[in-house]
Formats: sequence, C-alpha cells, structure tokens
Amino acid sequence: MESIRSSLEATRAVLHRVAAHVLARRRWEVSGRFGLRVTPGGISTPLFGTDGECIRTSGTVLVREIGAVARLTPISGATLRELATFVDADIEAPFTCGLEGPETGDPDRPLYIAAEHAQAIATWYQLGWMVLDNVLGRLPGSAEAATLQLWPEHFDIGTNVALLNGDGVNLGCSPGDQYVTEPYLYVGPWGAARPGDPTYWNVSFGAALLMSEVMASADAVDRGVKFMNLGLGALSQVADK
Repeated sequence: MESIRSSLEATRAVLHRVAAHVLARRRWEVSGRFGLRVTPGGISTPLFGTDGECIRTSGTVLVREIGAVARLTPISGATLRELATFVDADIEAPFTCGLEGPETGDPDRPLYIAAEHAQAIATWYQLGWMVLDNVLGRLPGSAEAATLQLWPEHFDIGTNVALLNGDGVNLGCSPGDQYVTEPYLYVGPWGAARPGDPTYWNVSFGAALLMSEVMASADAVDRGVKFMNLGLGALSQVADK
C-alpha cells in the first residue's frame, strides 16, 4: 500500500510542477493570468492569446492546440525544460503562482508519471468539478461565487462564496497535500465560527471529506454535494443572525 501511495504522490508532484511551470507559466506569459481548468483525462488552460491557444494534459501526454492545429508530446521521459520549450514558455524567467507553489526544481531531470495514477487524479478532479458545479448551481440567485478554477499554487480546484455577514467560505477539491495526504473535498470558512455538529469540522481549516468516503457511496456526486451543503447551511444560519 505504501508503494502505491508513494507512486500516486510522486505522479501528483510531477503533474503539479507541469501545471505550474508549463501550463500556468505559458498562459501567464501571454495573458497575465494563470488559472487552470479540468478537462477529460487531465487539466487545461482556458483558451488564451489572439490565436486561441490551449495547453492541456491528457493522461501522460502534453497537448498544445493553437487554432485548428494540435501537437502532442509524452510527459514521461521528458524534462521540465523540454516541456516548457514545447509550449514556448521560458523556464528561466521569474514566475510564481503563489508563495506555496511548487519550485521549478531541476528543469533538466527527466520526469516520470504513472498512467494509472494520472488517470486517478484526473477522475477525482472531474468528480470534484461536478460536485462544485452542483453546489453552486443550487445557491440562491443573490449568492456570489468566484469562478471555479484549478489553482496551480496548491493544485486544487477552488471557489469561494460570500456569506451575508461579510465573511466567505472556500469550497474545493484537492488531490492531497501536506494537510491531508488522501484526496479530499473541503469547506473552509474564512471566519473562526464552526457552527453545528462539531465532528463535521475535522481539520484545522474547516471540514474535509476523504475520497475513500466519497467513493464508498452509491452516488459519489450526491455524497459530495450533501457534504458541502451541510457546511454551507450551518454557516448561513450563523450569517443570518
């Protein structure tokens, strides 16, 4: 089990560096923005630039699409420098996607990702995106939510929703990090209040629901939606007072 976990974590770490220093870096150099999205089989930039450019991962492959032309190259066996060059990103230029973003590391060391773990991460992201879309779609029309993005700093899908008392709450989907090793969904209030069932608020930043708990349900999306709505409901009652 430990070797499987290590391999998943190693694949996640490589994909995190590729997301930050290939996809996000290239989008930033052209548009001044670095937020990413989830796509079938991987992650992606939105369309950017005057020619409609998109850079994405699909399993273990890096894809660059400009207009009607697509070019593909394997991630495994390539170096970070080679992948950056493939998309015309300058790996030597100063760039940060946040204080806790991944370091460039050795840009000339070959990378390796396991196909099964890359697929597992992509599948989790797709489920998390569906959960978040469902949650946001059920909010009242007056609610304000930030655009859903995959942030290259923490490599998580995230948004935030404003509460009536002026506070907000972060909602998201993580592939695992230094706080919680296993992939998880989360509800992170900005304020100190942790209303309702105290066992719900099970991590320092709020509440987390592990992937193993989500996937054990007969309806994984519904399980995730109910988890997030439970936190939103409790926080909204406090905001109403």
